[in-house]
Amino acid sequence: MNGADGTPAISLWRDRWFTRFWAGNSVSQFGDRITELALPLIAVGALNASANQVAWLTALIWTPNLLAILLGAWVDQQARKRRLMILADLVRAAVLLSLPAAYLLGAVTLTQLYAVALLTGTAGVLFNTAYPPFFVRLVPRASYVDANSKLSASRSVSYVAGPAIGGVLVQALTAPVAIVADALTFLASAVLISRVPVDEPPKGATGTAGPSLVRRAREGLAFVGGHPVLRVTLGCAATVNFFTFVAGSGLIVLFASRSLGLSAGTIGVALGLGATGALLGAVCAPSISRRLGVGRSIVAGAVLFPAPIAIAAAAGGPPWLSAGALAAAEFLSGFGVMMFDVNLNSLQASVIPDRMRSRVAGAYSTINYGIRPVGAVAGGLLATLVGLRPTLLIAAVGGALSVLWLLPSPIPRIRSLDPDTLADVVGDAGDDKRPLRQ
Repeated sequence: MNGADGTPAISLWRDRWFTRFWAGNSVSQFGDRITELALPLIAVGALNASANQVAWLTALIWTPNLLAILLGAWVDQQARKRRLMILADLVRAAVLLSLPAAYLLGAVTLTQLYAVALLTGTAGVLFNTAYPPFFVRLVPRASYVDANSKLSASRSVSYVAGPAIGGVLVQALTAPVAIVADALTFLASAVLISRVPVDEPPKGATGTAGPSLVRRAREGLAFVGGHPVLRVTLGCAATVNFFTFVAGSGLIVLFASRSLGLSAGTIGVALGLGATGALLGAVCAPSISRRLGVGRSIVAGAVLFPAPIAIAAAAGGPPWLSAGALAAAEFLSGFGVMMFDVNLNSLQASVIPDRMRSRVAGAYSTINYGIRPVGAVAGGLLATLVGLRPTLLIAAVGGALSVLWLLPSPIPRIRSLDPDTLADVVGDAGDDKRPLRQ
């Protein structure tokens, strides 16, 4: 089997360092699903939080991404990216463990929940900005798509099975105690990453002197804005994120409940069945990439990710038909997002020079993730003004139109991640072609 760059791909199943990292990442993904369920349940069940207070809890988790551009610039100055990832995992574990400790003392407060959301979100941004340089030193270029496929598959499985596992734990142990499970997953991830040797620059190689943090952050943003691949893919990703958050899982659930009259159990089953589409998409992404090409797979995913929201918006009739439409929309959307993410993440790893990875990741995250809460707020306003069904249709159409960023760009012509092929299509604006791990 050949990789996306046309060279023979190394089997990652036999790569013990990658499988060790993959195991840690997979475990922490399942832990995240537990916390995503448990945190709002603590706010609502133990603290009688209002809908607005719960919304703020969600917003605070995403807020640190607005500082990702500065954090990425700082991370780029640090030689040991693996240590920063381990630190981020340990911080998240410690912060989460504060909740069950406070619960046992009868001292849980909404302020503490907000602090937990903000600190875990910040640690997550630190991990994500340190991750790109680590990834390219862990995985050979020929295996980028395969590696991202496996990592995305684990995430997809966590979305299928994680909520059910989380529900059982919350019911059996109460929500604050169930969060211990997530804290333990971050500890496991930290231990496994610490046992993954990568060839990082020697301490002090990057140097702490030089441009200021703000200047380095501007350089990262300017690099994205001037790169023929990164500029258009960020525009596409931010647009599709805005509109998919306009629909948002909350509005879809509200529409299924109030407009379609589906029970909570039926909605849960429909969304759970539909979530298998993301798993299938992650598994199939490498083979689709080899047949369609990396660029065309990204283009197809950009449409297939948001467009199926229209299927949910058009649902009606008997409950079984409505539930089927909801499941089909979730299935196709999940398949599409994996085609988009797996190939786009692999392409980005191929075109960003090593010295810029964290700065670019920070700039990218600030815009791409910072737009999400804006989309969620816009979705709430639209639903109030025009109703749920029209809002979902607007989200589907607007999201699908994100492909207009890609069509006139070099993206559709990118067949593989081979350095010479990329250079022919997009020029040398990015890949410094330094050997990392052969």
